[in-house]
Amino acid sequence: QVQLVESGGGLVQAGGSLRLSCAPSGSMFSINAMGWYRQAPGKQRELVARITRDGSRNYADSVIGRFTISRDNAKNTVYLQMNSLKPEDTAVYYCNGDISSYDAVYRDRWGQGTQVTVSS
Repeated sequence: QVQLVESGGGLVQAGGSLRLSCAPSGSMFSINAMGWYRQAPGKQRELVARITRDGSRNYADSVIGRFTISRDNAKNTVYLQMNSLKPEDTAVYYCNGDISSYDAVYRDRWGQGTQVTVSS
């Protein structure tokens, strides 16, 4: 099954940094527009940042100036650099987007999520 795979979550103190990575499960796939979402306990899933294939970005207001989304099209990987982390950033972070193979597009694919916990 075509899916996205995240990595890079963990436990960090407030003010610290983490970098999340996301790539398709197989080497024959490429990524299109991609986004990072997060879901905290008891809350709805929310968009954190999004990047188009040509690099245009947008961010949730709560992360502007602290988080940076980027991509490496040669590696078919999207990143989320998270700096100045706050306890309220604690959530499961999910990667989402469309994946292409040579003959098909797989739309709205999600990763399994990676836990980010920020201690105060």
